[in-house]
Amino acid sequence: MADLMSLYQSDVIQEIPEPPPLYSTGITALDRSLGGGVPAGSVIYILADPESMSEIFLYQFTQPRKTYYFTTERRPQYLIQDIASLGFKIDKITFVDIYSEYYMSPQGEMIDNTGNEYVDAKIVELTEEHLKNIQNIEEGESNIIIDSFSFYLSLNLNPGRIKHLLNTIYEITKSLRSLTYLYGLKDTHDRSIEHEILKQCDAIFDISLDKTGDRVQNKLAIPKIRGMVPTTEMIKFKVEDGIQIDTSRDIA
Repeated sequence: MADLMSLYQSDVIQEIPEPPPLYSTGITALDRSLGGGVPAGSVIYILADPESMSEIFLYQFTQPRKTYYFTTERRPQYLIQDIASLGFKIDKITFVDIYSEYYMSPQGEMIDNTGNEYVDAKIVELTEEHLKNIQNIEEGESNIIIDSFSFYLSLNLNPGRIKHLLNTIYEITKSLRSLTYLYGLKDTHDRSIEHEILKQCDAIFDISLDKTGDRVQNKLAIPKIRGMVPTTEMIKFKVEDGIQIDTSRDIA
């Protein structure tokens, strides 16, 4: 038994890979705060205050490389309009229109599938099929954005089915060495399920909105990022022509 364990440990040691390269987020000041970017092959969960306009982060994340953008909340044409209005390019974005698959009939009419367990299971299967197709065709650097993952957490499904989807996302991200961003809303979902997701993801971008007196302040915290030392400071930002990171320091 000892010899077998020794052999197993030796095999594991020989298979330790080189550290992954760092990929730019598309926000230069954020890359600097992180020490150069985010490790390739990372699944990042964006824990967002819905009032903070945090979706602008997603739009800017599309800029450095080819991006597969899964949209569950709106049709792609509305996203294209918003992304272009900020001066961002859309030529590297391939949209995967989950919204229309779920909410629209083949004739283009709005339908209500809310709570339909069969339809909910099928939309997860379709999402996994799209992810596997991306894995089969993609060879270069890429992003995957799921806007939003809250959509899947709100479906009428066994938690194990969501875990299977998350595992599929995780394995494909590692295989492609891509960056995958899962966009989720704060204070919306069962905490035990959310904790499981936060545990599995490689990094957490926690976006909050502080209201003090007559001022509103957007903040980003990064409490977790595997393979790197997480930043201990709150990162202030403004939404202007995209995300503008405030590089000034507070004086105590």
